Amino acid sequence: MNFRYSFAGKRYETIQTRAAYVLLAPTIIVLIALFIIPVIQVIKLSFTSLNSTTGASRFIGFKNYTYLFASPRFWQSVLNTTLFTIVKLTSEVLIALIIAVMLDSHVPFRKYLRVSFFAPVVVPVVASSIIWIWFFDPTLGPFNQILGVFGLPQSKWIYGKSTALMSIALFSIWRGIGYDIIVFLSGLQGISDSYIEAAHVDGATNLQIFFKIKLPLMRPVLAFVIMMGFIGSFQSFTEVDIMTPDGGPGGSTLLIVNYIYQQAFGNSKMGRGTAASILLFLIIFSMTYLQRKISDRREIRDA
Repeated sequence: MNFRYSFAGKRYETIQTRAAYVLLAPTIIVLIALFIIPVIQVIKLSFTSLNSTTGASRFIGFKNYTYLFASPRFWQSVLNTTLFTIVKLTSEVLIALIIAVMLDSHVPFRKYLRVSFFAPVVVPVVASSIIWIWFFDPTLGPFNQILGVFGLPQSKWIYGKSTALMSIALFSIWRGIGYDIIVFLSGLQGISDSYIEAAHVDGATNLQIFFKIKLPLMRPVLAFVIMMGFIGSFQSFTEVDIMTPDGGPGGSTLLIVNYIYQQAFGNSKMGRGTAASILLFLIIFSMTYLQRKISDRREIRDA
């Protein structure tokens, strides 16, 4: 007999539900094995005191979390990461959008310029970080030599407490801007020419076309770039670890992921590092959810 089941207001026959279970089973098994079980283990680990060197473990409740909330170094890493994200994300999005608009117009050597802007993205982070260490060298680096040519005061770059974090942000902007340019460019080229032609017929200038037509139509792309940029910035680790080990001068470049690594592997406090990683997940999840809700409300309002 062919029974019917109701789910989410719809009725399905038995053969349909059985086929759905069979097709979904591999995905569900992989999801449980690679995501759900590890997440449960991580949450359990955050309530223990596990020494990664000796393997000794004991349940300590919320002590890892109370330690983090009372730790000035943890809050310094949160502040550094927030400042790093604001500077990197704002500068990267603005510069990438301007360059994408320029490349969308009829400029010479457009194909070669796209390749050159995207090239830093495919270069390994470790290799590019080592090269930029030489760029930032206060004595022999080309950055200070360029400043000297124009008579500007030289900088300590990654070796100065007040300039180290912004120097890392400069490197991250250079490395990530090519990806944003390509995404923005694809969004601009997806806009129908009929909108632009109609605006020109009405006498709109190029600036008016950009702010009144292109930018509103680019909102989904812009929201995607901001969301991915935010997540990537809060997960930054390699460039800081290569250029400024141990958090740089005075902990000025200590980011959350670097703090997690130091606690889990440097101090052999795996439980404490796991608790910090859960807090990082909650921060990223909350900001991503908030950004998504704002985008959805804007779309409903403009509809």
